[in-house]
Amino acid sequence: MRKIYNLLLIFLFVFTRANTQENIVGEWNGILSIGGQQLSLIFHIEKVGNSFSGSLDSPDQKAFGIKADKVSYENGKLELIISKLGLSYKGLLVDTIISGEFAQGAYKAPLQLNRGKVEKKLILRPQEPHAPFPYLEEEIEFHQLNGDFNLAGTLTLPKREGVFPAIILISGSGPQDRNEEILGHKPFLVIADYLTKKGYAVLRYDDRGTAKSGGKFDHATSPDFASDAAAALAYLKTRKEIDSNKIALAGHSEGAMIAAMMAANDPSINAIIMLAGPGIPGDQLLLMQQELIAKVNQVNAEEIKENTVTNRSLFDLIKQANDLESAKVAVEKRLKKISKTLSKSTLATYGGKTEFIEQNLVAFINPWMFYFLRYDPGVDLKKVKCNVLALNGSKDLQVPSKENLAAIELNVNNPGKTKQILEMPNLNHLFQNCLTGNITEYGALEETISPAVLEKVNAFLGSIWN
Repeated sequence: MRKIYNLLLIFLFVFTRANTQENIVGEWNGILSIGGQQLSLIFHIEKVGNSFSGSLDSPDQKAFGIKADKVSYENGKLELIISKLGLSYKGLLVDTIISGEFAQGAYKAPLQLNRGKVEKKLILRPQEPHAPFPYLEEEIEFHQLNGDFNLAGTLTLPKREGVFPAIILISGSGPQDRNEEILGHKPFLVIADYLTKKGYAVLRYDDRGTAKSGGKFDHATSPDFASDAAAALAYLKTRKEIDSNKIALAGHSEGAMIAAMMAANDPSINAIIMLAGPGIPGDQLLLMQQELIAKVNQVNAEEIKENTVTNRSLFDLIKQANDLESAKVAVEKRLKKISKTLSKSTLATYGGKTEFIEQNLVAFINPWMFYFLRYDPGVDLKKVKCNVLALNGSKDLQVPSKENLAAIELNVNNPGKTKQILEMPNLNHLFQNCLTGNITEYGALEETISPAVLEKVNAFLGSIWN
């Protein structure tokens, strides 16, 4: 799902000490480690008159020039704050190294900065394939008629003459490249490599506004992404190497939801593969997701309950609103009321009362969230008549398996076609073998995707196409 923990992974801050104020001015580089992910960060500090200003670049996240609204430096101690993101840092500069602690909400992490470029530690990803490949790989582009832009991707084909069944890979929420790269893992690259070696054609593509694809990602909703996937489907049907009667959509997380949305309205789709796809309404899913992630991170039970009540009230306001603007008015009014009941320590984790309101408005009042909170997958799942494979990991905290698989099982009625609804033991949202399912494990695990999942997908395709 739309990675709600994204701010924690993307926008992080630091700085500190010197014998003279000028020693702090300039560019600083560091590597922040979070749950196995390594983020390259570049900090820029400037002196303007008697005061300081600062900004942050996060090249790995393609985020540049994030302005700090407070930078203070005195006696070697630096404090830096980005209020709208709830980020703060206090640290000390000694010689040419800055050592300090970053904080965002309850999360804290050490970070060391240096003047020169800092190299990342080698992370092993043993499943990632490398060229030369025993199949054909073609860089392709296809046109998105509704948005009048091109999407870029990769089509892999068996290295032999023939007309092949094909799979289109549809990524999860957030701007994803064609490999659905996350925390050093490239799950779509691994899946495409595996399935192409099994004799299938596989198309994977960069999301709109991401990597080499045109268009804009901001303000796009799930139906917009479904329109992009439909353009990929139309493109495949023009290729002489593809059997147009044997095309499957394989989506992960929101991508699985999009696959079902498309299959509900396009009878030419032969099969859908739902990998960690939602079956319950969006508002229920997010509440469940937030509670499970909080529990595994040992958040106080009372705090979890308070957050659930608060978020449910906000979600209800959004669902009742006629449009995004009226939702914003209602939610902002409720947030102002809630802010008056919060303790100073709680508000401090956001940077203050104003920041608490702003951060929640950014998180909840946007076109994607407005659509998702009001969307019930069951409506489309009832219309799906093609072959269906739905897999969820038993330790998935983002799309909990039992509730979502049960809803998919209940709503899909495709007589005469294959329907397989399976819970995969001990796997998380990325289908990695894991300990707790916590999102902090994703990058720390070497496994990109369980071989058992790849085998289930291959067996399903073999059963409907061979």
